[in-house]
Amino acid sequence: MSDSAFSLSRRRFVAGAAGSSLVMGLGALLPGCGADQVASDLAEAGASTAFSPVIWFEIDAQGGVLINIVRAEMGQHVGTALAQIIADELGANWGDVRITHVDTDPKWGYMVTGGSWSVHTSFTQLSQAGAAGRTILAEAGAALLGADVSQCHVEGGRVFAGATSLSFAEIIAAGNIQRSFSQAELDAMPVKAPAERRIIGRDVAALDIPAKADGSARYGLDASLPGMVYGIPLVPPTRYGSVVVSVDDSQAKALPGYVDAVQVRDPTATIQGWVVVVAEQLPIAMQAARLVNVTWEAGPTAEVDEAALLAEGLRLANDPTAGTLVVDEGDVAVAREAAANTLQATYRTGTALHFTLEPQNALVDFDADGKCHIYAGNQWQSLILPVLSQALDLPEPDIVIHQHYLGGGYGRRLFGDQMIPAALCARAVGRPLKLIFDRETDSRFDCVRSPSVCTFTASIDTAGRLSGVDHAVVAGWPTLAMAPGFLADGVGGIGKFDTFSVSGADHWYTLPNHRVRAVNNSLAQTTFLPGWLRAVGPGWVGWGVESFLDEIAYALQLDPLAYRLSLLDGKGKNAGGEGSTVGGAARLRTVLEDVAKRSEWGRAMPANEALGIAVGHGQERGMPTWVACVAHVAVSADQQRVTVRKLWQSIDVGTVVNPSGAMAQAEGAALWGLSLALHEGAEFADGQVRQRNLDTYTPLRMADVPELDIAFIDSDAFPSGLGEPPLIPVAPAIGNAIFAATGIRVRDLPIRLT
Repeated sequence: MSDSAFSLSRRRFVAGAAGSSLVMGLGALLPGCGADQVASDLAEAGASTAFSPVIWFEIDAQGGVLINIVRAEMGQHVGTALAQIIADELGANWGDVRITHVDTDPKWGYMVTGGSWSVHTSFTQLSQAGAAGRTILAEAGAALLGADVSQCHVEGGRVFAGATSLSFAEIIAAGNIQRSFSQAELDAMPVKAPAERRIIGRDVAALDIPAKADGSARYGLDASLPGMVYGIPLVPPTRYGSVVVSVDDSQAKALPGYVDAVQVRDPTATIQGWVVVVAEQLPIAMQAARLVNVTWEAGPTAEVDEAALLAEGLRLANDPTAGTLVVDEGDVAVAREAAANTLQATYRTGTALHFTLEPQNALVDFDADGKCHIYAGNQWQSLILPVLSQALDLPEPDIVIHQHYLGGGYGRRLFGDQMIPAALCARAVGRPLKLIFDRETDSRFDCVRSPSVCTFTASIDTAGRLSGVDHAVVAGWPTLAMAPGFLADGVGGIGKFDTFSVSGADHWYTLPNHRVRAVNNSLAQTTFLPGWLRAVGPGWVGWGVESFLDEIAYALQLDPLAYRLSLLDGKGKNAGGEGSTVGGAARLRTVLEDVAKRSEWGRAMPANEALGIAVGHGQERGMPTWVACVAHVAVSADQQRVTVRKLWQSIDVGTVVNPSGAMAQAEGAALWGLSLALHEGAEFADGQVRQRNLDTYTPLRMADVPELDIAFIDSDAFPSGLGEPPLIPVAPAIGNAIFAATGIRVRDLPIRLT
């Protein structure tokens, strides 16, 4: 998704006294929204629609800074990082900073947390907002101190003029702060140079930890309302096309507290063939769900299995007419015709589950005015609200998602599709209803990472050099299913494709001729709801690109590191541009050279052990985070077991806002990359995933965690994202190490040697 997806209409920055607080925010340039109206407009501490859509922070009478966070918290401490940006520019004292995760409201603008976007897409806007607030406080403080504003500076929650100073609280107590900036003034607002920062780039206390530590943090499963009932979903044998033939709840009716078995009729067809069992207490609802007998007419994909999905992927990859051109540079056909040799390979990934610690849930209530209130954790509120609006036949502003902490997101809670049956059933029973999934139903309902197929053909010319690469990428497309408006145009404006499902194929290596086709696997698309799982397309594209590049290096009898470096010349489109792309391929060279040095690449290794190397530059080409990874792998003598002893990563993410949070993100992503490489995977059978609980779905266990050595490149460049990029190169680094140790080239994820 491009940054334009998050762009807002023209704004002005407005500040004013509201009761005993100073409220600062970005408001739309609306008639009658002058500074003289700020105090009355903000009497409700920022609730005024005159300041729609975004109000970022306020300072109370005690000097406390409350920062509103529109991004979801799912363990990544996003609120802390975003608060650091504002607090640093504002000149606040970190000990005075608090955050609140806001509910949906049009004033907040576009709400989404994913794609490693949060810091990247917010940095400039929040920096300018903080700087504007600092300017206002400096001017007000200077007036009170009888000093020229040029003599003042703001730091630690105080405005200083020489040896004298005033606290934010004292300035607010004096009142009469009315100030606004036009968008042009805001765009020109000077922000601090990196050397002047005092909070950005420092380890600070994460603001979400106390509530999580003392149990006061509220997750979706913690939500409660008086008089609520509980719902347990009974999902059909296929995601699409299943129809309820009959519902027999005669046995359940004997249970005290049983309410009903509600057939879900969703006008959007997102939910098809569902029945929700409702009872007064959760144990009764769970017991009743086992007693309700539903007969379904299964949908057309009831016999689809994993082999069929992958076979269809391979068929489409081998059809040169299928799909949309994403890259078409040079002429791969001419290169192939002139080639002295060709190298071909197929790389595949199997189905993978999100398997969030907190199963899907939603509590829904309708108030006396008919407004719908939903209590749940969600990553992309602006995506699900229009769907809910259509399903409930309510205007979007009449639907409020009360944001809760997420017990794991990873892309699963981008859509929020569990809210639809919860809302429809709450309306049907006329009471607040809390829908809760058990683990196996949650797995069956998951919008899984699609199985994928990548095919490659490399042409080698008569001089023994790579002359072209033809690459096809086939998978189910999440964006086609859930956000088709974000599909991108193909080369020359011909066709559409899902950028999320092919990101990483348009890489930073310079190739003489290069073609990439993105192909939708229609069988996958109709069998399940393809989902965005952490790293999305680069999780399978990087597996293929970086593994196949190793194959080419070995075919050319070149060292895999040296060969990668030779292709990172930083010429043409790979020179980079603005924002986080500055420096382009040269920054990828830097992390490669750094990780090679730290891992002592090229050293002698014991028998059946080796190092493998790979890079990542995702999640998106326009927002790269430069990652290089080396894996130290040991393969048992009987070649039955692979052990990853150590992972090294060097990462250039530009400015690191919160070092401890960044390291936690990188470590978590790297370990998930390892988990997807060796340990976890699901298979479709009879139209649904076969592995549904931890007895058969086996993510990385603590005993299999290797030593991690992760380092960030010191940089003042524009910040990129960290939630996903460190995952991308782990699997190919492991696969490449396995080949170096054994001569066995693995091309399927999860990796199985037998």
